Amino acid sequence: MNTNEIAKRNDKSEKLKVFRIQDGQFYVESAEGKICYKVIVNNGTKSCSCGDYMNKIDKDPTFLCKHILAVINGNGNIKDIEIAKDQAPKLDDRFIIQIKRKDTVKEFVLYAGLLDLGHQKGIRKLLAIPVQYPTKENNMEAICKAFLESKDGEIFEEIGDANPKNVNYMVVEHILRVAATRAKARALRDFTNVAFVCLEELGNLDDDETPDGYAKPKTRSRRETKSEATTQPKQEQQKEGATADESRTEPDKKTKQKKEAGPSTGGKPAVQKDQKASDTKTQENQVRPFDAQMKAIERLAERRGINGEQVVKMFVEKYKKPYEQINASEAKDFIRHLQYAA
Repeated sequence: MNTNEIAKRNDKSEKLKVFRIQDGQFYVESAEGKICYKVIVNNGTKSCSCGDYMNKIDKDPTFLCKHILAVINGNGNIKDIEIAKDQAPKLDDRFIIQIKRKDTVKEFVLYAGLLDLGHQKGIRKLLAIPVQYPTKENNMEAICKAFLESKDGEIFEEIGDANPKNVNYMVVEHILRVAATRAKARALRDFTNVAFVCLEELGNLDDDETPDGYAKPKTRSRRETKSEATTQPKQEQQKEGATADESRTEPDKKTKQKKEAGPSTGGKPAVQKDQKASDTKTQENQVRPFDAQMKAIERLAERRGINGEQVVKMFVEKYKKPYEQINASEAKDFIRHLQYAA
């Protein structure tokens, strides 16, 4: 390096921030302040992790980048810092879900949280082996065995089962995978010492139990079924309240009305059916999405690492319309799409 080059680099190095992590080792902030480069200046050894130094040191053994010069010159702005020690593995609060059941609130952990905590502790191997495949003969029940080996050689084994009656209706066609996930979740719970039940181990939840971002139950809740069983439909009440004479004359009235209306055309005209279907479709398109649906989309996108622009682009490509015009039906379908997005 000649004198002019060193002078230019000295000028550039004056504003750089320098942090000493230990004797002879430093971090020097880039000119943009976005990243830090590791610099070693100790016992005649000088090196830097920046691309400028890596590209030129082989051609010029005397080359000194601005980051090394910032350390050598000191600039009176070298700060001593301590590198944070490794923290103990911890379950992230984002993976804990609260569900209200009756008068109590219970906490459940997501499989993603167990896997994250497991990797913090150190997993050498994690796999699930099918023990029983779902068939008609076994009522479509799948059983898997999970095997987990930690970095220290500890072994954890567990069993997971799944059938159409104990899974969420959204994954009823993926029984084997649900069984594998449940088996691995239970092995991870043993390994990480987490007492919470994994949310993926549960089946369908009632509407008021289902957290945002998860499929609502397709079947009616127990409370709705019980309420409908004790309430007699209005049409049946009217029918039972009719007298015997009215019951006998009812067919005659229908026959008379049919004759007056003229010959049958085999049901309602196709035009009326099409119009009714069109009106129903229009009404669905006008229903705005619920706040819970929009929050679910945001949370799912965040978990999948999808930013806002990508969400909008995915919606436009799928539904061929602006994201601002999303309706409740599309929001429900889009949530399902994000749940299985890669």
